[in-house]
Amino acid sequence: MSENGSPNNFQQKPEDAGPSEHLNIKVTDNNNEVFFKIKRTTQLKKLMDAFCDRQGKNIQSVRFLFDGQRVQPTDNPESLDMQDGDTLEVHQEQIGGGC
Repeated sequence: MSENGSPNNFQQKPEDAGPSEHLNIKVTDNNNEVFFKIKRTTQLKKLMDAFCDRQGKNIQSVRFLFDGQRVQPTDNPESLDMQDGDTLEVHQEQIGGGC
């Protein structure tokens, strides 16, 4: 009996459920722009690591911002309410500042 319900649910297109499962996210450090296509539920750590690898940056020396808010590696596009085409900004981490 349960067999009858499964095929119908399986055939439903993702578009019927709402927005696309993947987003195109631009990551920029003002010198370079890299575009990533990731799932809404993927932790941004993967994207952050990939950007740093490509640009030869140490992940400890930079911070990622979305809409002016610091992004944590455990965040994902869904939790930050990101939309297709949004931008993550990469800034050099500020060190020191006092005597």
